[in-house]
Amino acid sequence: MSLNSYLLAGILEAPIISEKSTNAAEKNNQFVFKVKKSATKKQVKSAVELMFEVDVESVHVLNVKGKIKRAGKTMGKRSDWKKAYVKLKPGHDIEFSAA
Repeated sequence: MSLNSYLLAGILEAPIISEKSTNAAEKNNQFVFKVKKSATKKQVKSAVELMFEVDVESVHVLNVKGKIKRAGKTMGKRSDWKKAYVKLKPGHDIEFSAA
């Protein structure tokens, strides 16, 4: 494994499995991932193509702001994170149960 592929493997942190992401996967062939905050669209595309051996059509990246939470008297804040919507080309699919 080359250094470049090793760095790309660290870009994707986790798939996001929710009702909204499941609907996006069924209707638009889109999959949702939690990615590093420093990740770019090109890095996300390369990482998905490397890890799942699929062809990516487009990538949409958005920053998710952390919520402010209260624990007794103290106020706290969850960390900000980044989410990526990855659209695959027709005929390609990702099975998370098998991956």
